[in-house]
Amino acid sequence: MLGVGAVKNMFALSRRVYVTLWKRSASQAAGQRLDISGIYPPIATPFTKQEELDYHKLEENLQKYAKIPFKGLVVQGSNGEYPYLTEEERVEVVSRVRLSLPRDKLVIAGSGCESTRATVRMTERMAGVGADAVLVVTPCFYKGKMDSRALTHHFTQVADSSPVPVVLYSVPANTGLELPMDAVCRLAQHPNIVGLKDSGGDITRIGLAVHKTRGLDFQVLAGSAGFLMAAYSVGAVGGVCALANVLGPQVCELDRLCVEGRWEEARELQWRLIEPNAAVTRKLGVPALKQAMEWFGFHGGACRSPLQPITESESQQLRRDFSSNGWL
Repeated sequence: MLGVGAVKNMFALSRRVYVTLWKRSASQAAGQRLDISGIYPPIATPFTKQEELDYHKLEENLQKYAKIPFKGLVVQGSNGEYPYLTEEERVEVVSRVRLSLPRDKLVIAGSGCESTRATVRMTERMAGVGADAVLVVTPCFYKGKMDSRALTHHFTQVADSSPVPVVLYSVPANTGLELPMDAVCRLAQHPNIVGLKDSGGDITRIGLAVHKTRGLDFQVLAGSAGFLMAAYSVGAVGGVCALANVLGPQVCELDRLCVEGRWEEARELQWRLIEPNAAVTRKLGVPALKQAMEWFGFHGGACRSPLQPITESESQQLRRDFSSNGWL
């Protein structure tokens, strides 16, 4: 005859199994339904001069973004300076964005951490404050050991436990590694992994990812406005574009032209976006993005140390990159 302790243990185990299966079933169903096509700005996090979070400025940005035809916002991505925020700050920013943004706009929250355990926890917390999906970056501190086996295991564990759909995130400029294509192909078969944001800029790789995952409910997003048209031409369905923080209507217009197959017009617009996009991404990065936001009526604010503001000469070059293409 089983003792009271044994019965309690069995009940607790059964409950954990039930909860796990329920969460997996719910997240898989959600993953199959979620359409992530469209344009998303990976929003910046405004800070005060004292490097405190400036929620008032964030709210003002959100009110302006709500009027632009974005599919949604990516919150706590690379442009949100997420590595410099505490866990509580990351969750609070996502919570405030979800409360402010209209329900028809998706909130995709960056939940990637270095360990699988921490990523699972962060993913659950982001879902708990209203994120519609999570963007999970490749762990990279031990990049020499982050092979296909390790990364496939990591993303599978996260997707198995996530209450919301998962988007893979490959950003080699920041992490020093790409998510291997064989891992992408295996992970694309997971019912709770809905897509990939690829920021590497290799169009052959983006095209191959689309080709290799055809027939699966898997969507590929370009990670930059500089190659958005090219990504659409090989099957991408949208983009997470830093430049959309500054030129949101124009990036959305490029999206529309590509979807409608108006390639001549799309090419003209794409040409004019390449230089300003490069300036606020690989050339000068987040500090330049925040400066450009100020010029276009948004609040960029200060960066959090150790990131530093751009220099006067960099600011002049940034202005030329926008003005020479007719944006300033």
